[in-house]
Amino acid sequence: MASLRDIRKRIKSVKNTRQITKAMKMVSAAKLRRAQEAAMAARPYAQTLDKVMGQLMAGAEPGSMSHPLLTSRQVMKVELIVITSDRGLAGGFNSNITRKAARYLQEQHGKVDVTVTTLGRKGNDFMRGRNANVRKDFPGVLTKISYEKAANIAKEVSDRFLNGDIDAAYIVYNEFVSVVTQVPTMVQLLPFEAKAGTKGTTQSDFVYEPNALGVLEKLVPQAVAVKLYRSMLESVASEHASRMTAMENATKNAGEMISTLSLYYNRSRQALITKELMEIVSGAEALK
Repeated sequence: MASLRDIRKRIKSVKNTRQITKAMKMVSAAKLRRAQEAAMAARPYAQTLDKVMGQLMAGAEPGSMSHPLLTSRQVMKVELIVITSDRGLAGGFNSNITRKAARYLQEQHGKVDVTVTTLGRKGNDFMRGRNANVRKDFPGVLTKISYEKAANIAKEVSDRFLNGDIDAAYIVYNEFVSVVTQVPTMVQLLPFEAKAGTKGTTQSDFVYEPNALGVLEKLVPQAVAVKLYRSMLESVASEHASRMTAMENATKNAGEMISTLSLYYNRSRQALITKELMEIVSGAEALK
């Protein structure tokens, strides 16, 4: 049976932990608001860009509108971009992504050659711990996201695709749905797939300068960078939402544990006092 001193120490320790988890929840809540706004703001631009490219492709003669980054070929070498966080204590945020990436690696084992690029320390540690072929890691890139960083990474992967080092590239990340829901998602980055325009859609509503092909050549690399940039924003928003939820649950559990320990402490203290009273009474009776 634990002594009263041990129980007091345990209660104090849990209270300190509750203060930490409560503070982390508040920090994540503040960061989530900004990250969510950034992720939501990027969605309309990315969707409109896909729509414009789809209209370009739909309104052109077959074979007249092409770009090397749109060209599909037999897939023998794949680049897998895994986006996780640099820190833990975020519930199942990182484990969901690493599990999905590991499942893909297992499914493609012996079929294609997969190299891994990691954005986030947790994903890098996981992949290296399982002897995956990690080509490159970008540490700290998610600490302060910018389009320039995403564009540089996208250009590096695109150059590998154009040089024939890889035949396809995929992104694995958490898509932000709500504060309580983040969906592990895998999307194709290269060859880039422009959403097909709706039937009957023409280019008559748009004037392209210098021409439609020139616009397409400019848009495709930008669309690749935007897709990666959006994935990074979605991942960061999901991370803060997951961490906020995890810390809220941890704070609640700590409160319940404090209540249980306090009740146990009071009962033990009461039992000890009762025992001492009984000993005093017994001693008094013995002296009579």
